[in-house]
Formats: sequence, C-alpha cells, structure tokens
Amino acid sequence: MSQHFTPSSVSLSVLADSRIFHGLDEAALTAVLQESTIRNISAGGFFFHEGDPANTFFVVISGAVRLLQTTSEGKQVIMHLATPSQEMAVIAMSDRDICPVSAEAVKDSSAYAWSSADLQRLMKLYPPIALNSGDMVMRRLRKAQNMYRELATERVEQRVARTIMRLAEQTGVETESGIRIDMPLTREAIAQMTGTTLYTVSRVLTKWEHAGLVNIGRQFVEILSQKGMMDIVENHKE
Repeated sequence: MSQHFTPSSVSLSVLADSRIFHGLDEAALTAVLQESTIRNISAGGFFFHEGDPANTFFVVISGAVRLLQTTSEGKQVIMHLATPSQEMAVIAMSDRDICPVSAEAVKDSSAYAWSSADLQRLMKLYPPIALNSGDMVMRRLRKAQNMYRELATERVEQRVARTIMRLAEQTGVETESGIRIDMPLTREAIAQMTGTTLYTVSRVLTKWEHAGLVNIGRQFVEILSQKGMMDIVENHKE
C-alpha cells in the first residue's frame, strides 16, 4: 500500500538520520520527501522479493525489515536487519540490476519509496546524495568483509553474542531487568544471522540463560547483563 503525504518535522528527521540524505538542509529534505511515497507493509509481508527488478529505493520509517537471501539449497539467510532511517534496495540507485535479497517486515513497518529514475534525478539536483551513495556502497562492502572475517575467525558464542548486542543497539528497549530486543526474534533467525545451526544457538542461549545473562522466550531475547555479553564479544569468554 502506497500513499503520498505532507512533510513534517518527524518525517524530515527520519531522512536527516539516513546515510544517503545526510547533510541536506531542511529545504532539500523537504523537496526529497515530496518526491517519495509511503509504503506500508504488515508483519510477514514483503516490500520486494529477491529477483524483482531493482527499480525502487527505500528508507525505513518505522518497524523492522529483515533482508533475506536464498541459498542454492533453497535455505533463507538473514543478511541484514533494516530499522528506522536505514536504507533498503541500495542497488536501485543504479537502475541496472535485480534485487539480490527479499525484504520482509518483521513487524508492521513503513518506508519512504523513490523510483530509481527519481532518485537519480535527485542526485543531480543535490550532489551530496550522490557522494553519500558512494560512501554507503563502501560501508556495505566493509560490512560484508567483516561478516566473512567473523565467520572465519570467531567462535560461535562470540558471533551469537555480537549479533544479539547489535540487534539490541538497533531495536533495544529498556525494561526493569535489562534490555529487550523489540522485535520477534527466533532461535532460527539468530542461527541464520550467525552462520550456525539451530541446535547450536539453542544450546548457547540455554547456557547463557542459566548463567543469568539473558532471558529467552519463544520469540524474544532480553539481555540481563550487558557486561557479561560484552565480555563474550570482546574477550572471547565462554
């Protein structure tokens, strides 16, 4: 579902916090917003599918969207979690390819959307957008390199702890006992993000729960000891 809208201070803030529109003044951000539509997707729905034409670029407004890629064996792997002010379908900036991932709303989500043609026109009008897009590509490349390095050099517990702490930084909500990741999060999803098995993730999380580091539910994770989790991330403790 798409709709046009009138820019507000909230909508301008979402764009100002995004990487691609960073540094634009209020007038430029307003002009950029007026070229967009809003796409609303219910939990479990998709903004786009792997293999679709890469002709639309998105910035998340609310909710959380997981970017999935299907392996040659037909297994889905979570490549990234997009939260408010983060971009999706970055490849659409070139208007020359297909989407390499699918974008599934983890919970009810919305995003600003621009066609590739409109985005390329905005790049010509506002050069910082083009400069920022190049920086975004380099950041994505470095992230991919870091992921490969982590898979090659880090132990499973360290990878799982790092992933949970990253998700907490993106979507964490303070509770009386700690920080709860504010999105449905299954053990299978954690296994996909860390390149390990469901059995291994279940074993690790159970161990941490018994140690008082986390509280685990059917689809949620609450961090009870940030220090304990960071010890695992930074000091390789098990």
